[in-house]
Amino acid sequence: MMMNVMLIISIMRLTGIFAVHAPTSKSGARNRTIYFHEVLLEDSDIDHHPCNRWCIKDEPPMICKYHFSLEWYDVLSRACFDCPHKVEDCFRTDCVPADGVQRSVLVVNRKLPGPGIHVCHGDLISVDLENGLPSDSTTIHWHGMKQKDYPYMDGVPLVTQCPILPQSTFRYQFVAEDPGTHFWHSHTGMQRGDGVFGPLIVRVPDEENPHRDLYDFDLDEHVIILMDWDHVTGTQKFTSHHHSDGDNKPTNLLVNGLGKFSVANITDNSTSLMPTARFIVKKGKRYRFRIINAGFLNCPIELSIDNHTVNVISSDGYDFKNVTADSIVTYAGERFDFVLNADQPENVYWMRFGGLMDCDERFTSAHQVAVLQYESNNMDSNAYPDDIPTYDKSRRKNGTQVNPLNQGTESKSSFISAPQIESLHGWDESLKPIPDFTYYISYDFYRKDNPHFFKPPFYGFSNITKENRLTLTPQLNYMSLKLLPFPMLTQRNEIKEEMLCNETTVRNIDCKTSYCECPHVVNLELNSVVELIIIDKGFAYDANHPFHLHGHAFRVVAMEKVGHNVTVEKVYQMDKAGKIRRNLETPPWKDTVTVPDGGFTILRFHATNPGYWIFHCHIEFHAELGMAVVFKVGEHSDMVPIPRGFPKCGNYFHPEEEVKVDELQTPYFNSVGPP
Repeated sequence: MMMNVMLIISIMRLTGIFAVHAPTSKSGARNRTIYFHEVLLEDSDIDHHPCNRWCIKDEPPMICKYHFSLEWYDVLSRACFDCPHKVEDCFRTDCVPADGVQRSVLVVNRKLPGPGIHVCHGDLISVDLENGLPSDSTTIHWHGMKQKDYPYMDGVPLVTQCPILPQSTFRYQFVAEDPGTHFWHSHTGMQRGDGVFGPLIVRVPDEENPHRDLYDFDLDEHVIILMDWDHVTGTQKFTSHHHSDGDNKPTNLLVNGLGKFSVANITDNSTSLMPTARFIVKKGKRYRFRIINAGFLNCPIELSIDNHTVNVISSDGYDFKNVTADSIVTYAGERFDFVLNADQPENVYWMRFGGLMDCDERFTSAHQVAVLQYESNNMDSNAYPDDIPTYDKSRRKNGTQVNPLNQGTESKSSFISAPQIESLHGWDESLKPIPDFTYYISYDFYRKDNPHFFKPPFYGFSNITKENRLTLTPQLNYMSLKLLPFPMLTQRNEIKEEMLCNETTVRNIDCKTSYCECPHVVNLELNSVVELIIIDKGFAYDANHPFHLHGHAFRVVAMEKVGHNVTVEKVYQMDKAGKIRRNLETPPWKDTVTVPDGGFTILRFHATNPGYWIFHCHIEFHAELGMAVVFKVGEHSDMVPIPRGFPKCGNYFHPEEEVKVDELQTPYFNSVGPP
């Protein structure tokens, strides 16, 4: 076995390299030489990485190296032996048990979830991603990392980098400048939903943790990562839903890659239940739990714990005044931290996870459980509560709920929506009375001849008579994002103004009835205060959408459900009449947020991070359909220089053929008329 080698490397930091636009830890030094400790490890030691340590104030940061190997794999492979009928076999090396239903999965280092990264604020993270897929490209997004000074590491294909081709390796390298609970996931196609995700936890010294006195332990094994789960691949589900009559409803939920599901034993016709996630506590102690919703489809998840309340302290890495609650709702891409006080009798208790929206009782009633187990000499290590879990029991009917579904500040009940949470971070420029730029983003599902799924006159939208074969198109401001064939950030000098679009450039096209797709880019002045008014019109469905902003965090200053549906004009008139109350004093910081169906959410952020940053719905099917927009912050001259030798990509046409194809002059805008 290779011995660990410790090196100390002196790396000069540029002046202002730690300049940020949202609160961060004070640990680490600015404008001086930083000494990094680098530890070289065998790949097999990733679960015991020395960067996963107690964070000490003024201690030099470390270079934390990881190797990620991506490949297709299978649930209950030969590595699982007789899992679940022999429970211990489910935890063998390289066994991916999931919920016991065999299917193909994408895995990093043959783990589901993938390997966790646990570092201290200011550490340098270096991940070599080896794409072992036979035919698919990939990328990784470091969800929660704003990538100030490292925009090329954001991991969005054709926005910040080229796709990583099969059988090639790309090194992601950046400083962990954003403390808190985050995660990494593929930002390519349906790969996140097939298993390419894992935790990314950035801790701070005790002196910089405002909640340190509220808990006794912050353990790696108390990270909870949630995923809605199906028994077919994401691509199969996507094509079946959009080209035929397949549904888009998840079948099950996984908690840390595990889920209860009955599996028949062919030998003796018995049934066994898959093991669940298990969290151990000791009576009289207080524990910090970190929830990550890595969700794939439209399945918000409600968490509650039998006989316990939760003391919620943070979201998306940002601390707020603690709130005691009976349940929390999380949406795809969100993270919440809470403290659990182990003050109940020594026993086992269900942690319940209930799926909402497309997972609720109208559809699949997807739910899951994990075990909260108190340490006891009299307790069987595999004990379960006597109560039989059901979907109905996974839904708390009363009590205080944080981040409720389709509720805003209009609610007079025990719901606590995001703008009502009190940030512990002080006032900043984004909260000034009048923003520099206000941008309305409205959306719904539209009955359009989307050429990706309909082809009139053969099978156009109006030709389809069966409702279950009609697929509506979700769009932001009546436009679908179609990316350029090369990354906007890295090959920005190749962008011509006529290649891009926005509301002004399509003014002469009726995108309300026609299908419009193009590279939708909105220009933001560097250092401007931006207000986004996001409106879910809610006419087509009773739905819900979580939105994630890359490159910046934002303040959630308002949120309200107006009615069953709402128009942009209605929200505009409400605001003009002074009927929308903004919290410009202590609103919480977040990077992912929900918008009530038939309502609005208003965000504020200070655009201090130059680059091209995508803002998108975090439901994968919707993002894949173009429910996104790119914000260009600053001018090209403001952006971080392109790394030497950074990969390039794009179209190729034989020079003699290129001049014969007239449509190549404007290949980036597509408009299809109404059915």
